[in-house]
Amino acid sequence: MNAVTLGVVFFIAVLLFASIKILREYQRGVVFFLGRFQRVKGPGLIILIPGIQQMVRVDLRTVTMDVPTQDVISRDNVSVKVNAVIYFRVLDPERAIIQVEDFIMATSQLAQTTLRSVLGAHELDEMLMNRDQLNRDIQAILDKQTDAWGIKVANVEIKHVDLDESMIRAIARQAEAERERRAKVIHAEGELQASEKLLAATEVLTRNPVSIQLRYLQTLSEVANSKGATIVFPFPVEMAELFKRPPRGE
Repeated sequence: MNAVTLGVVFFIAVLLFASIKILREYQRGVVFFLGRFQRVKGPGLIILIPGIQQMVRVDLRTVTMDVPTQDVISRDNVSVKVNAVIYFRVLDPERAIIQVEDFIMATSQLAQTTLRSVLGAHELDEMLMNRDQLNRDIQAILDKQTDAWGIKVANVEIKHVDLDESMIRAIARQAEAERERRAKVIHAEGELQASEKLLAATEVLTRNPVSIQLRYLQTLSEVANSKGATIVFPFPVEMAELFKRPPRGE
């Protein structure tokens, strides 16, 4: 075999190597013919014409992307630092390659601006208490915006909402004041209920004078059982009337 034959064999081998592409199950190939979109191929064995056809690989698996920490000013003028994570995947490889230059970078930038705009429209308490609703709002906005790129945003999760030390101390003081307020309200409600019960008991005793005397005797018994050397108590005149004997002959 001469050198020319070896050269031809080598050229054919290189041509075949450049023509054969293998795409995995989660990959698709966007094929261009002389610069124009031709079709989406894959998975499996793909044969291309070198120099005439070009292919761009697209991964269809879900991408987990961290959104860098963003400085957000809430509606009540509180400065916080917020970061999040988004989950998205490519549904249409053709649009993901043709409609946007770098769909991963574009999605990341859009997520950052959307995070700032959505959280900036809410107060700090809403950021801390209604995080699930905020996640859904951000996800809906991102999913709508990226639909033109053939991308589906499946989920958004706000990871951390960080406050500075002065704001943390202010929130702690506010929480303490709220606890004290609730304790005073509960105590006042207890006093009100007790006064209502006492008023009802007074009305019952007033309707039956004997009940008052029995209650008086019960109180004396309780005092007598307590520790003490000498007990001095008044003896009402009305009580003596109960112990008077009727005159003889009646």
